Amino acid sequence: MGAQSRRFTNWWWSLFPGTLFILALQVFWSCINVLRGKYDDPDDPGQINHFEALATALSATVGMGNIAGVAVAISIGGPGAVFWMWVSAFIGMCTKFFTCTLAILYRGKDSNGEIQGGPMYFIVEGLGKKWKPLAIFFSVAGLIGALPVFNVNQLTQAIRDILLIPNGIEVGHTTNFITGLILCIISAVVILGGLKRISKTAARLVPSMVLIYFIAVIIILVSHADQLGYYFKLIFTDAFTASYYSGEPVLGGMVGALILLGIRRGAFSNEAGIGTAPMAHGAAKTSEAVREGMVAMLGPFIDTIIVCTLTALAILVTGVWQSSEANGVSLTANAFADSMPGVGSYLLLICIAVFSISSLFSYSYYGTKCMSFLFGADRKHLYNYFYLASIFVGSMASISLILNLIDGFFALMAIPTMIASIMLAPRVMEETRKYFNKLKENV
Repeated sequence: MGAQSRRFTNWWWSLFPGTLFILALQVFWSCINVLRGKYDDPDDPGQINHFEALATALSATVGMGNIAGVAVAISIGGPGAVFWMWVSAFIGMCTKFFTCTLAILYRGKDSNGEIQGGPMYFIVEGLGKKWKPLAIFFSVAGLIGALPVFNVNQLTQAIRDILLIPNGIEVGHTTNFITGLILCIISAVVILGGLKRISKTAARLVPSMVLIYFIAVIIILVSHADQLGYYFKLIFTDAFTASYYSGEPVLGGMVGALILLGIRRGAFSNEAGIGTAPMAHGAAKTSEAVREGMVAMLGPFIDTIIVCTLTALAILVTGVWQSSEANGVSLTANAFADSMPGVGSYLLLICIAVFSISSLFSYSYYGTKCMSFLFGADRKHLYNYFYLASIFVGSMASISLILNLIDGFFALMAIPTMIASIMLAPRVMEETRKYFNKLKENV
């Protein structure tokens, strides 16, 4: 009779219309408790705690993609591009759940015997040794994809357009080189200290930089509150008309090109499916894979749904996207300067600096993980010198060259990551059912 009662309860549970909402709240609260350290066990395998893993992943994603990437999307695609960035974010949340759960389920060991996680490891451990060429393919692409050239390029542009030129300081290759040198020194101090120093620095920087940026944008939105409703509606309507798209059409016409633009910029911002975040979450001290996967889902939500939306609305309501020919970070700077004359652009520069520098720290970790997998853990430190040298390249190259380079290698990294994730999805679903059944029993 007890078994029949349980079957009836499970059947009724599956029909109850409020189940999904209750379960979502439980998942969210569970994630908060995980980040607070409620489930931390010092004996669990891994190197860093849950919060440090999320902060490390966020410090790489919450960066110039949220400020300059959104501006690029709007300058080319108009308000409708934001909608497709949102779509990318929700897809990205699912993707990060799968990839980061796999990063814990199938952790491997490097040549020093230290536990590691990431696509290269869950490919080999989950699919078998015969799939190692796919893991090598990912790691080779990751050596270039993890370079910080976009963040450095846009930070250099911000310093030039916000700080130097308005104050009558002549700019050129020398100023760009000096900027690159300063960033190189700052980065070297942190990244040469290894993962623990990177994660602890990111854990301090990420919450503060998001809060400062959030407050600044809220000030802009409040000062243009009368325009907020109109542009929020325009994001939805323009997504299916592409009235403001100024780029080249693709197979789907203007709307198809707009969708592609929004998805690309969204993926560039939150990096879901690329395979970088699993390398950070794979280092978390936990034995519960699904729990870490749920924590990872917060990344695209914070990054794209919150931070990118704030940037987009600031650009739209101020009207600079139509009145200015600026692109990238300069367009966002115009929005801040328009709403907060005298201080707005400098406040943005501070946010940009923190965003960019924190991203520099995390990307170096991803590159060294790829280097370690390819050539052994005792040689991974050599990547840091190549990484630091690339900072000078990023400070002097054009934005179009940088975008094409990073977009291309991100796409190459996504191929093995998604192939392995799809093939191993049944195992993730099995683990997820077990975890959610526990949640149901506790309601």
